[in-house]
Amino acid sequence: MIYLQLLLSFMQVGLFSIGGGYAAMPLIQSQVVQTHAWLTMSEYTDLITIAAMTPGPIAVNSATFVGIRIAGIGGAIVATFGCILPSCFIVSLLAYLYYKYKGLSVFQSVLSSLRPAVVALIAAAGLSILNLVLFQGTSLQLQNINWIGGGLFLVAFIVLRKWKWNPILVMSLCGAAGLSINLFLNRF
Repeated sequence: MIYLQLLLSFMQVGLFSIGGGYAAMPLIQSQVVQTHAWLTMSEYTDLITIAAMTPGPIAVNSATFVGIRIAGIGGAIVATFGCILPSCFIVSLLAYLYYKYKGLSVFQSVLSSLRPAVVALIAAAGLSILNLVLFQGTSLQLQNINWIGGGLFLVAFIVLRKWKWNPILVMSLCGAAGLSINLFLNRF
């Protein structure tokens, strides 16, 4: 039964994550945190961090990690297969249709119409994770702000946007800085 749930859940993620891994984040969150409660929101945030840092697509990495956590190696295989199956089918179908009807401007219209929805999905996922970082999922009050997380977010955002640093380097430096600051503050 758990294998079927993993397969169907990640087939939904694979089917509706138009726009890449970051667009899949709210769908993954919906399936693994809200619908099935396989992970807490804090564990989900850790999952996304690890999935973004490891090689490969975020959705596939997330499926593998959730599958192995819920049902071992078999769960990882089933969840990963569920995540990539819709893409394989859809890409094959679209490639066939594109080559058959590539002279029509309808495809360009459809693709340009999907861009705003993808941006909204990414923004929604980013804001929910930012809320977790700044307020640890509690109420939005000034005394609940995680100033270290907020400061690291601001520095990382500026470094990534202004100087275009490598995201892996920025994540590594933020992790090291967060660890160092928390160790220093907890020591004294």
